[in-house]
Amino acid sequence: MHFADEADIFVKAGDGGNGSASFRREKYIPKGGPDGGNGGDGGNVVLQADENLNTLAHFLGKKHYKAGGGEMGLGQNMTGHHGEDAVLKVPVGTLIYEGEKLLADLTEHGQTIIAARGGLGGKGNTGFTTSVRQAPDFAELGEPGEKKELKLKLKLIADVAIMGYPSVGKSTLIARISNARPKIADYPFTTLVPHLGVVKVDDTDFVVADIPGLIEGAHKGKGLGIEFLKHIERCKILVHLLDITRDDLKTDYQKLNEELKLFSKELAKKPQVLVANKIDATIPEIIEETKKIFKSKKPLFISAVTGEGIDTFLYRLKDEVKKHRRITEGGIRKSRMQDKHKVFKPHLDIPDIRQFDIQKEENGFRVTGRRIEQMAVMTDMSKRGAIVRMQDVWKKVGIKKELERMGAQEGDKVYIGERVFEFTED
Repeated sequence: MHFADEADIFVKAGDGGNGSASFRREKYIPKGGPDGGNGGDGGNVVLQADENLNTLAHFLGKKHYKAGGGEMGLGQNMTGHHGEDAVLKVPVGTLIYEGEKLLADLTEHGQTIIAARGGLGGKGNTGFTTSVRQAPDFAELGEPGEKKELKLKLKLIADVAIMGYPSVGKSTLIARISNARPKIADYPFTTLVPHLGVVKVDDTDFVVADIPGLIEGAHKGKGLGIEFLKHIERCKILVHLLDITRDDLKTDYQKLNEELKLFSKELAKKPQVLVANKIDATIPEIIEETKKIFKSKKPLFISAVTGEGIDTFLYRLKDEVKKHRRITEGGIRKSRMQDKHKVFKPHLDIPDIRQFDIQKEENGFRVTGRRIEQMAVMTDMSKRGAIVRMQDVWKKVGIKKELERMGAQEGDKVYIGERVFEFTED
């Protein structure tokens, strides 16, 4: 499968269904009252993290996604069906941006975000009956669903990342220890994309990532540089793989760690397991010399080709992974203990209609406020009763009074969202 760690998509939530302006039609009841049902809510566009995915490639061929619209309300107070949600699966570790704003960071399997919210269904005329308005002939229009242009960015999440210079044997090693099957060849930059593999040691499973080869200047984008350094950020443990047949291992080790530090100080602080590969292609004296050079780092010596030293290496990884998980789980438990006395009450996301702002513009006045804009777009401008209701709302919440204070006169334009109204003094 083609690997992709960035994708741009356009999402459109479903529009709410229109309310129904219906009246009872029954024999022997010449003046049946209103019985128009509400429209159904539009479907949401939902992004959900899925551990079975490790690329955004499926978003490269299709850019536009739309949720289902709500159905119109019917007579006899029948509510229209709600629109179906569009659920888009993304890999664990996906960040969702709208412009420069980060909307969500999906780091756990099953985690979701409503990326675009469906429009509300319009109220039927039954919902507008009052003591003085006993037979309203109007209903609300459905609210349009949200539209958004989103950027998806993937940062792989793995327990272990194998890093090193090109051709040190990263792909051969991950193929040896896991179910990953990367392309392997004898030339630099064989690995052009990260590979994920699952490793099982006794009763412990963990995920290992093979990160494409890094070179000096990687933090500036040289080689495959920044494109894949970012994938190491999310990994818990780094395996620093050296090719023992190279001339100056100490310099190799120092330069690569300097690249990590220049890219991210936090990345440079991650625990490392130092491993010298290709011991099948050298002599015992070189191995002993390497042990002395890196004595404080407690290096391991392996051959990814023959399998020598692999068991010791895997048990070391298992211990490091379990150690990290104990620390992480301890922090989670502590956080839960701190929160155990908090009571989280669900609430309806209904904005206050009295929260509005008015700005004077060259061609009139603009009224902004989430709820008032929502009402404006849902008002059926072809029905006089609906317009009168809108004007009543203006009076009750203080919009008309504020417009008068700001100097609005008969006939002035008042903009609410995409709707245009005329100010009247009556």
